[in-house]
Amino acid sequence: MPQEDEFMKNNLQKVVKNDGNDYICVSFCFSMTDEKKKLLTDLEFRVRQVMYRCDTLKEENIRLKSDLQDIQQQFAEKKEQLDQLKTKYDSLKTARTITAASVDVEIAKNKLSKLVREVDKCINLLKS
Repeated sequence: MPQEDEFMKNNLQKVVKNDGNDYICVSFCFSMTDEKKKLLTDLEFRVRQVMYRCDTLKEENIRLKSDLQDIQQQFAEKKEQLDQLKTKYDSLKTARTITAASVDVEIAKNKLSKLVREVDKCINLLKS
C-alpha cells in the first residue's frame, strides 16, 4: 500500500507541474466503481453537448453578423433614396409654386429670390 500512495503522489505532482495545455492521462492504481464510471460517462456526454452548442452558437453568430451587415447596407441605400426623393419633392414644390395660377405672383417672386440668395451664398462659400 505505501508504494501505491507514492505512485499516486508522484503522478499527481506531474499533473500539477505541467504548464502546457496538454491533456494528461494519469493512471491510478485503483478500480473505478460503476457509479463513478457512470458519472464520468455522463460528464463526458455533457461536455460534448456544451462543445456542440458552442460550435452551433459560433456559426449562428457568424450568420447573424452577416445578416446585420446586409441590413445595414440596405438601410444606407434606402436612406440615400429618401434623401433623393426629398430633394425631388422640394424641387417639385418650388416648381408648382411658380406655375400655380392661384398663387400670388409676389409670393412666387419672393420664393425665387430666396432660392437665388441661397444659391449665391453656396457659391460664395465654395469660392472661399
